[in-house]
Amino acid sequence: MSSFAQTLYDFSFTTLDGQTVPFSEFRGKKVLIVNTASRCGYTPQYADLQELHEKYKDKVVIVGFPANNFGAQEPGTNDQIKEFCQKNYGVTFYMSQKVSVKGDDMAPLFRWLTTQPNPDFTGDIKWNFEKFLLDENGRLIRRFRSGVNPLDKDILNSL
Repeated sequence: MSSFAQTLYDFSFTTLDGQTVPFSEFRGKKVLIVNTASRCGYTPQYADLQELHEKYKDKVVIVGFPANNFGAQEPGTNDQIKEFCQKNYGVTFYMSQKVSVKGDDMAPLFRWLTTQPNPDFTGDIKWNFEKFLLDENGRLIRRFRSGVNPLDKDILNSL
């Protein structure tokens, strides 16, 4: 299916609780996808992602995708990741089960995301907390590297 994917709505994800969520449920809203990790210098961005979720949940759905691809900075199980996010950052936005975001075992969603045209850049994810912003029709419109804070004006102005 992924090789023929046209929009985000061709994909689904499984939450940390094991529920399958089709992205088509978010039609009409923007979606911000972030590859996350619990032991990264950018991990405090969880707090900013939560603030973004609380302030703009009527406009944008946030989905975190824990991945252990960079510096082994997400070694935990799905249960450990869930506990970490809730205990340390009060995360209430969607969190996927752990996935791979680069390499031979890259999740099909990320294989699709990293090849979609957008005004910023395409290609491999370089580190934890890269961000993909998709429009209300499930098409990638912006991409941001790890150092761009979720509350940065470039992200807010794109909502």
